[in-house]
Amino acid sequence: MLLFALGFLLVILQPCAGQFPRVCANMQSLQSKECCPPWDGDGSPCGELSSRGSCQNILLSQAPLGPQFPFSGVDDREEWPSVFYNRTCRCEGNYMGYNCGECKFGFSGLNCTERQVKTRRNIFQLTTSEKNRFLAYLNLAKHIPSQDYVIATGTYTQMNNGSNPMFRDINVYDLFVWMHYYASRDTLLGGSNVWRDIDFAHEAPGFLPWHRAFLLMWERQIQKITGDENFTIPYWDWRDAEDCGVCNDEYMGGRHPTNPNLLSPASIFSSWQVICTQSEEYNSQQALCSATSEGPIRRNPGNNDKSRTPRLPSSADVEFCLSLTQYESGPMDKMANYSFRNTLEGFADPQTAISNPSQSSLHNALHIYMNGSMSQVQGSANDPIFVLHHAFVDSIFERWLRRHRPMIEVYPAANAPIGHNRENYMVPFIPLYRNGEFFKPSRELGYDYAYLQEPALESFQDFLTPYLQQARQIWPWLVGAAVFGSVVTAVLTRHIRACWKKKGGTSSEIQPLLIESEDYNNITYQSNF
Repeated sequence: MLLFALGFLLVILQPCAGQFPRVCANMQSLQSKECCPPWDGDGSPCGELSSRGSCQNILLSQAPLGPQFPFSGVDDREEWPSVFYNRTCRCEGNYMGYNCGECKFGFSGLNCTERQVKTRRNIFQLTTSEKNRFLAYLNLAKHIPSQDYVIATGTYTQMNNGSNPMFRDINVYDLFVWMHYYASRDTLLGGSNVWRDIDFAHEAPGFLPWHRAFLLMWERQIQKITGDENFTIPYWDWRDAEDCGVCNDEYMGGRHPTNPNLLSPASIFSSWQVICTQSEEYNSQQALCSATSEGPIRRNPGNNDKSRTPRLPSSADVEFCLSLTQYESGPMDKMANYSFRNTLEGFADPQTAISNPSQSSLHNALHIYMNGSMSQVQGSANDPIFVLHHAFVDSIFERWLRRHRPMIEVYPAANAPIGHNRENYMVPFIPLYRNGEFFKPSRELGYDYAYLQEPALESFQDFLTPYLQQARQIWPWLVGAAVFGSVVTAVLTRHIRACWKKKGGTSSEIQPLLIESEDYNNITYQSNF
């Protein structure tokens, strides 16, 4: 009854961010390369009559890319979304959406002028009713078709350059599974050839901003299909965990009694079917994932390859990662050393920050530890633990942003792997978002984390750390300045005394540098530092 009532709300809800807008998945839009749907509020494209936005040419970044992808013109995701559309809605002010019919993240109200900040909470701190509601929302999303978006089942070439559109419907939850697959899939080069060293959502600077945007869109979609505007994604704090605390029937599903690779029949997730998990088959057929069912969720937590991931991440791992001052470094891929992003993603040692792709730590460790659907990149979002895990990863990203307070220029503008430069649009999102737009504190995007709001010593340390680091960097300069100042003072003092002796007097008329004792206490010493 609950699912029916919630599902009925779909007919009155505004569109949300996703992949291909249904209204643009047709021959006319593909051949004209224009996706500027009308806003229902005034019937004009992009709500132009209401000054919400207008149909504009897409402005693509011209910054050079890194050497990891040595091709051009072979992948629909290059210079996203220009292969499909080169004109889309450009929204004004606080408006957003493929037709400018929504408010930007962090804003609400009829004219999108009301600021809002919602709080994401630890899943173990939810009440029983809140937890059950979250599980019901997940199940609802898995069983309701997306009203606004469809997925592509063929490349643009296979669509005969738009004259033969190849799209299909998909449910709300699987829409996000498919988007995660599409961003990380291999490049199809024809015949049986593929290029594997490409990923628009991982192994490069965009990893954290991309997943931040992904979770915000997923969160908003749940808010829309349920009518619960206050819904936020809970997180699972896995620091120092000895096992998978959410892997039971009370939360995300326990272990099957006779098959340890499957979920318990008592869990609602045991009936879920996965999609987009057979990458080798798609590659051999030079085809895209069509979102057909490929079997149940698989999970066998803890029975993973211990030589690759011996344990779950510790608090010490997280603290060391947060101490790294560089967001990105070197080749800006999984071989980057001393990179906060690469260390948090899990390709660098969490005790040295030296790249070691043969090991999986932090973010990657959780995926490997689950030993099932979560452990394959392209299909990992099939397991609903994915959202709990990435919400906590995002909170660590947030802690780093608050501690180091980087300027936007810290995010690489050029020479990152394809799709990861600051001004590149994120694949495969429409409406369009640039990587740099999500390299900012979460409160500016309308959300916060419960454990980051608590006035603890940890928060004070996060506040103080950047200033201590600055002091450490300029300490040699301060010492040098102090020595130089002492020498100058000594020379001037000797010179002044010599002048006094030559003039032969010490009357008050020739002592302008002296200070009366009653004035001495009124002097305030200030330091520019």
